[in-house]
Amino acid sequence: MQRHLISAADLTRDDAVLILDTAEEMARVADRPIKKLPTLRGRTIVNLFFEDSTRTRISFEAAEKRLSADVINFSAKGSSVSKGESLKDTAQTLEAMGVDAVVIRHGASGAPYRLANSGWIDAAVVNAGDGTHQHPTQALLDAFTMRRRLIGPDAGIGQDLEGRRITIVGDVLHSRVARSNVDLLHTLGAEVTLVAPPTLVPVGIESWPCEVSYDLDSTLPKSDAVMMLRVQRERMNAAFFPTEREYSRRYGLDGDRMARMPEHAVVMHPGPMVRGMEITAEVADSDRCTVVEQVANGVSIRMAVLYLLLGGNEPAVTQTRTEEK
Repeated sequence: MQRHLISAADLTRDDAVLILDTAEEMARVADRPIKKLPTLRGRTIVNLFFEDSTRTRISFEAAEKRLSADVINFSAKGSSVSKGESLKDTAQTLEAMGVDAVVIRHGASGAPYRLANSGWIDAAVVNAGDGTHQHPTQALLDAFTMRRRLIGPDAGIGQDLEGRRITIVGDVLHSRVARSNVDLLHTLGAEVTLVAPPTLVPVGIESWPCEVSYDLDSTLPKSDAVMMLRVQRERMNAAFFPTEREYSRRYGLDGDRMARMPEHAVVMHPGPMVRGMEITAEVADSDRCTVVEQVANGVSIRMAVLYLLLGGNEPAVTQTRTEEK
């Protein structure tokens, strides 16, 4: 493993499979009466969130505490940042406190890279989402969920997603989840197709390692997994489609469309879901929808990432077995 996790594109196939396999061990810890490992005891991790977040922050905090780390939560609202403190000043304050890792979410694309490579701080940096750029742990938990559903928890050990066909639908333009998933799924051997209105397709997408389609109905019958993206109104500054009803009619996933998918195919969503727009309640509540699994798997993946960055490169199973004795 490298020192930081900034982008899904930085991971090799072996790196990604190691994280997925380690997360499988971590998932087994969650089934035990005492859900803790001593791996990161004495280490301090700061969750540095400059953007609002519920799922990601709680998921990282749960992962850190299950690894016995000391956790500091930092929210930009009500902090010195709201008084004008720069990222550099904040980083140097954390460095003075002697933190071992920083989990950062920031509205500016490139902020985690800057923090990791500036020399301001001597700690591992994990990107928890930066602007419209990357969200690598989300892509990892999505791949982990796909591998468990399409191959199986035990059968999937050591396996990638070679030959699997994944369709990602919706607001690709503003989505760091889409960018991260395209990079990681390509590394893992999957074939990715993006489906979106032409106005929500980024410039330069022809250089991405994926196909692009504007017709959702033609891609569904050959998809192993369909990932619906949230329409990110908070990042939009123009009218990218006429009405919500029009968007839902062309690019929303309802029961009829789900029925056209192969029987083994799953429906995914990074959350939070806008029910009735990109996904109907019928689909969101069906057995084929993995949203709740993705949340649970997110804790396992983030435990694996922090373990490998801070705990060492040995298989996590050795730690697990030591704990069980």
